[in-house]
Amino acid sequence: MSAEATSAFAPFEWLLARRYLRSRRGQGFISVIAGFSFLGIMLGVMTLIVVMAVMNGFREELLTKMLGINGHAIVHKIGGDFEDYDDVSGRLAQVSGVKAAIPLIEGQVMVSGPTQNSGALVRGMRGADITKMSMLSQSLRFGTFEGFDTGDGIAVGTRLANSLGLSVGEKMTLINPRGRVTPFGTKPNIKRYTISAIFEIGVSEYDRTIVFMPLKEAQAFFNHRARVTVLEVLADNPESMDGLKADLKRAGGPTIHVTDWRERDGSFLKVLEVERNVMFIILSLIVLVATLNIVSGLMMLVKDKSRDIAIMRTMGATQGAVMRVFLITGASIGIVGTIAGFILGLLICWNIDPIYNFVSLVLGREPFDPNIYFLSRLPAKMDVGETASVVLMALVLSVLATVYPSWKAAKTDPVAALRYE
Repeated sequence: MSAEATSAFAPFEWLLARRYLRSRRGQGFISVIAGFSFLGIMLGVMTLIVVMAVMNGFREELLTKMLGINGHAIVHKIGGDFEDYDDVSGRLAQVSGVKAAIPLIEGQVMVSGPTQNSGALVRGMRGADITKMSMLSQSLRFGTFEGFDTGDGIAVGTRLANSLGLSVGEKMTLINPRGRVTPFGTKPNIKRYTISAIFEIGVSEYDRTIVFMPLKEAQAFFNHRARVTVLEVLADNPESMDGLKADLKRAGGPTIHVTDWRERDGSFLKVLEVERNVMFIILSLIVLVATLNIVSGLMMLVKDKSRDIAIMRTMGATQGAVMRVFLITGASIGIVGTIAGFILGLLICWNIDPIYNFVSLVLGREPFDPNIYFLSRLPAKMDVGETASVVLMALVLSVLATVYPSWKAAKTDPVAALRYE
């Protein structure tokens, strides 16, 4: 062989690698191992991409809905309720980076319909403030928020309305156990309200438990008169709350206490982050096991082809040429498997909703119960950097898996291999 023929990654090296990848008589077992290695890497990469995309989508969807219906910062008055809430909310709304400051009354109640009873969280708000919460306005399914302040209508979630067997225009009974104090004890407040709007946030916990009530009506129902319990602040950028909290404290005065959404939901988000990292590690083991199959299959191929290696060496092939032949053979399995897994993962993420609906139809139920997993759909959002890291990891592992068998092939002694031929 000429020096040119044995240059790095010469055509004959690719030709030999392609021949070694083909199934021939007596090499079926090696081909089976190569096939399973290919399938393992493809499925591993696909699963990693899909699971990471679903977990990213779940976190973003949940965070968007949580921040869309709750304030980004919650302002409490130390030692009591806000009586001058209009003045305080006005000062907070003027802080740079604040979109709105919303006076709010929250209270636990029991709700009753024709079919059954349930617990709920009442949020007393002004109609103008409800329109500032874009998520709530966009989630309206039936009825309207027009004239919300002037009437005694309430807005409920779809799951709560369905569980109670109620629709727009029908009456719902609300019971506040902490009612009026009388000489004979505390008398619960019981009142029937007309459902004027039904919304669907997409988070089962919210759609099943939250009731929106006009602020004035909530003050009367919870015996708060001209007071509110908290002020919720909507920020332009919920991700940067540290500086904003300090500005809010200065604007609100020394009698207020400010907490942000990270403190309120921080533990839950940390659990999601830990779960995501653990899933990445566990699923990466699928790719690792598949690459170990490449090692075993390639070692068997090297042993089977020891005579061919010896003949190539006697014809002038260098150790580097032999090593590259087997490097191409093994790496091809991993590289093609990684590309196939990437394409499959991409297709699944793009069509996650039809696939989810098909699985639901086949099973006759939802695979992920919204009552447990919060969301009523399965979101998927691919992160370019994260997907690239998965593909890069699979490619690196695939190439590294071929190094030792290829090195063993290059070190084959032609004399020893041909001694008994």
